[in-house]
Amino acid sequence: MARPIRVWPVVGAFILAVALEIAPLPDALQLFRPPLAVMVMIYWAMMWPERVGVTTAFFIGIALDLLHGQLLGQNALALSAVTYLTLRFHLQIRIFPLWQLTMTVLALLMVDAFLQWLTDGIAGIPSTGWARGVQALTGALLWPLLMGIMDRLRQQVEYRNPNFN
Repeated sequence: MARPIRVWPVVGAFILAVALEIAPLPDALQLFRPPLAVMVMIYWAMMWPERVGVTTAFFIGIALDLLHGQLLGQNALALSAVTYLTLRFHLQIRIFPLWQLTMTVLALLMVDAFLQWLTDGIAGIPSTGWARGVQALTGALLWPLLMGIMDRLRQQVEYRNPNFN
């Protein structure tokens, strides 16, 4: 019989990522804000594909749409597409060396940025220029750090560390 795995640290990671996405930053740093919710979603879809999927991505995307005040479904569409691609190739992506995994995450973040840019264009919302591309690049640069933190969290959840009881 499989032992139950506590999922509240994973839910907490998603809540923290969404909270950091909407936290105010000075205008000079706003350009470099990484898409943390997308990065956390990529990580958990890659490592726990049976528990975190497109439905989770859709609801987190809707929450981001509501919190950012963007077009309803814009983040949900982009996050669902990125999560689908991650789930589709998760077995191949997981075994990549860190530099190659970082480049793959950059590509997924650029897919997210492109879909958001496309949705803005279809809706007639003015373009933000290169801001989304810079944010995707910042996210890729922070990926090794985020992955190390999330790996530590996942190991503690899976192996039932007494700190999480």
